[in-house]
Amino acid sequence: MTTHSAYDTVRKYHEAWTSGDIDAAMGCVSDDIRCRAPGVDLESKDAYREFIGGFAPMLTGIGDIAEFVDGDRVALFYYPQTAATSTTPAAEYFTVTGGKITESVLIFDRLSYGPPSQA
Repeated sequence: MTTHSAYDTVRKYHEAWTSGDIDAAMGCVSDDIRCRAPGVDLESKDAYREFIGGFAPMLTGIGDIAEFVDGDRVALFYYPQTAATSTTPAAEYFTVTGGKITESVLIFDRLSYGPPSQA
């Protein structure tokens, strides 16, 4: 039996959702995930899928900044690139239990991901 670290689980999740493979990403997520994000608290895998699935199609690229690991907790910092921005950073702090992501705290500037300025 292969044991995956919290880091392996989070990287698999991150690479899946940022490439548009929401099904593979959700394979890394617990059914009862809790996520805190700007303007919303999510309390289930279905709600989380809808949230991530709604944003993923807007990605035009991803720029990684840094990763930090402390046992079952992993932090990722990156630039989600969209038509509106390529330089607005995002941060996610994950807790992994039993090989699945059980908690996520997502931090980003919601206004930066709005429609591109017409100016």
